[in-house]
Amino acid sequence: MSTYATFETEHRVRPDDIDMFQHVHNSKYFDYVLAARYEQMETCYGMAMEKFMERGYGWVVRTVNMDFKRPLKMGDYFLVRTGIESINDKGCRVTFVITNKATQKICCDGYFDYVMIDIATGRGMKVPEDVITHYAI
Repeated sequence: MSTYATFETEHRVRPDDIDMFQHVHNSKYFDYVLAARYEQMETCYGMAMEKFMERGYGWVVRTVNMDFKRPLKMGDYFLVRTGIESINDKGCRVTFVITNKATQKICCDGYFDYVMIDIATGRGMKVPEDVITHYAI
């Protein structure tokens, strides 16, 4: 069984992230994880999303599980730590933890299940072996 690296990205809560209860709207956590993964694909894995698209591949979210523990508020700095839990020819599971930087308390954690698609057809496809090998860092 392979062990995969985890990576961390720092962000700050913006005014447009706030809902009527004066904390980050739950849908924004989804965006935070996707933004962190997009950045980490290029800077940490050395294989940006654009490289997949050049090959005609795309990653699509199939399942998301988020466990909200405590809110983030306006101006908070937070860390999004993500890592591949598993990857195979059908897709991958990426786990995440969002932590308030000041308090070091977990605000949200969970996982995303991704499938690889052929962009031309929109259909699922096998994850190429070189991609599986590349991500096993």
